[in-house]
Amino acid sequence: MRDLLNHAHGTQLTSAEYRADFGDRFWNAGPDGFWKIERRQTFQEPRDESWRAFNTGDWPTALRLIEEQRPDLEAEGRRLAEENIDAFRVRVVELPLTPYLAWELHLLRLVAETADQVRVIGPETAQPFEPLPELVLLGADVTYEVLYDDEGIAAGAARYIDRELTAACRQSLRQMFATGEDIQTFFEREVAPLPPPVG
Repeated sequence: MRDLLNHAHGTQLTSAEYRADFGDRFWNAGPDGFWKIERRQTFQEPRDESWRAFNTGDWPTALRLIEEQRPDLEAEGRRLAEENIDAFRVRVVELPLTPYLAWELHLLRLVAETADQVRVIGPETAQPFEPLPELVLLGADVTYEVLYDDEGIAAGAARYIDRELTAACRQSLRQMFATGEDIQTFFEREVAPLPPPVG
């Protein structure tokens, strides 16, 4: 999918600009909805309280802070339904799980229970689309490539306003989503039996 972006003109956004731009556009996504794919196996999320607890080895607090997000996510799920906006996430997961993914999959399971449809694919499913950028699609014509530094910390995004590009990216994500495994069954098999991860 990288080749699709190589031929498009994007606008570079800082992390703050990306969050603001995304927030301004999200509820106007319309019937084309929201799509996200994550490929990297490790990120750092210092803005997230639960991640910080996980990263310092406080697993019970990390889980509690994830669960405390449930009311807000349930409210988001209700609004998505009211606005007729579908939200889809594809997560590429390699085994054995990295500690980060062992943490993130707990969060994504909650997201799937409350708001978005989340499926997991393995690297063999992702391979035909490699190299895979970290993408967010909104509506009919907005594509963000979310950027990270070498440590996996968010470093802004490139925004593309291009209907054909967004449609092409969405088609690829649909293909991956269609062959993915529901996160709930994946979680019960691959995540639930594991000991607490060490960040």
